[in-house]
Amino acid sequence: MGSGKKDKILTRDQAAAIMPQLKGLELEIIELKGGITNKLYRVKASNGGDYVFRMFGEKTEMFVDRDIEMKAMQSLQPLKISPGVVVYLPEKRVTVIEFIDAYTLKNDDFLKEGLWEKIIRPIRIVHDSSINIAKVFDPIEEVMRFYKIFKDMNLNYPEFDIEGTINILVEIDKTASVPRDDFVLCHNDLLADNFMLINDSERPGEHMYIIDWEYAGMNTPYYEIADMFQEILVSRDIELKLLEIYWGNRDMEKHVYMTDLFKPFPDIFWFLWSMIQLNTSKIKFDYYNYGKEKFENALSNVDYAREYYHVKI
Repeated sequence: MGSGKKDKILTRDQAAAIMPQLKGLELEIIELKGGITNKLYRVKASNGGDYVFRMFGEKTEMFVDRDIEMKAMQSLQPLKISPGVVVYLPEKRVTVIEFIDAYTLKNDDFLKEGLWEKIIRPIRIVHDSSINIAKVFDPIEEVMRFYKIFKDMNLNYPEFDIEGTINILVEIDKTASVPRDDFVLCHNDLLADNFMLINDSERPGEHMYIIDWEYAGMNTPYYEIADMFQEILVSRDIELKLLEIYWGNRDMEKHVYMTDLFKPFPDIFWFLWSMIQLNTSKIKFDYYNYGKEKFENALSNVDYAREYYHVKI
């Protein structure tokens, strides 16, 4: 899960208060890099225990239901594609999971053909699992939910035509028309940092883990894969290869079309998330330019749908 600098914020006493079994043990506390929603700390105990403390970010309860996240993580345990939960204390705004000694993927890793099957495998396991949780992550409804938060905060970024773009998404949603009966459990945030390549010698057969299930919910796989593509930004050829692996090279024209239709949704979702975080989060991160890139990518994919598929939007 990465490594970083020694941290002074999470103290040994605080760690022991969260996990009483750590009292009296020597603890090494290391801040982990990469979190833009939560603060992450690796806590190594002298008895061999090794944990990640996920301290919830400021006001993240506006868009993350921690109980739903926990339900998803607990349901996934038998599948062996995600770290185990050790402690869940929402009243203390923390979840503790087991630390996994693994390699965290970067965007360039998605260029490596030898990893494609390993990347797709846990996604398919989750989608095929028949696990059902209460949260429905309907793409257009989630965009609308974030837009309501955005407006309720009286945020204003006139350089972006947000309402006009959301109106386009409404029309795309009508065109895609995926019934909820076809929804499956999805992660909904498949950026490279959420894939962990496991050392086979330590956990035989467990090739790739997916972490951070904050946005888990019942959704269409088309959104799931579109979201991943909008994060990793690989070439069209690699997108097609990954889709062939996922779908078993069946009905590819339909699956490519539907995935392309859903690409603007995650970009607008994460654009709105970024603008909200810009005004609430205490984590040092360039939320504005991250969101700006997402918005521009969404517009590019809208143009593609119009020009290539002649979608009337």
